[in-house]
Amino acid sequence: MTHGDPSRASGEGLRERKRRETLQRITDAGTRLFIAHGYEATTLDAIAAEAGISRRTFFHYFKSKDEILLAMQAGLGDLLTAALAQETRDQRPIDAVRKALVRISGAYDPGEMLILDRVMRSSEAVLARKQASYVQHEATLFAALRALWPEAERETGLRLVAMLSIGALRLSLEAFNREDGRRPIAALLNEAFDALETEV
Repeated sequence: MTHGDPSRASGEGLRERKRRETLQRITDAGTRLFIAHGYEATTLDAIAAEAGISRRTFFHYFKSKDEILLAMQAGLGDLLTAALAQETRDQRPIDAVRKALVRISGAYDPGEMLILDRVMRSSEAVLARKQASYVQHEATLFAALRALWPEAERETGLRLVAMLSIGALRLSLEAFNREDGRRPIAALLNEAFDALETEV
């Protein structure tokens, strides 16, 4: 019986780290250019040059430039799953989600959120894909809820909690952008969940 080569294992770790760093470099470069020049005026070649990579390398990480923006939003699902895993079963699922969302809202820079939202809204294609991503967030949240409350008889209720919670998040983000970030996301989330409690 042979054991794995430690140098090979560390080499795989190094490759993964380099991939992560390159991914972050492309994301940062795209974000800077989108903010400076707008979405439509920013080309793939410009993003690749800003990131210090070739156009071919770019396509190893993203299929198109809009995926850079969408990848940033996709991280929300992972953050929410991790935050919800810290919650306990001795509370209502809706309360657990509320606390998790409020807790992770501080992970985002308000100024950057406003700018990137405007960049997304400048492209109908990107905006449509952004709206569609909420369906994925709902599915991710539902899976995280089932991990905490796996009882089969709760499935329909938990699916409703996921739908309503992502709806509250959408309304909070819309209010945040409409108000130009004058109130923090956490306050808007609490307001949305309060309204949910009142009306449901």
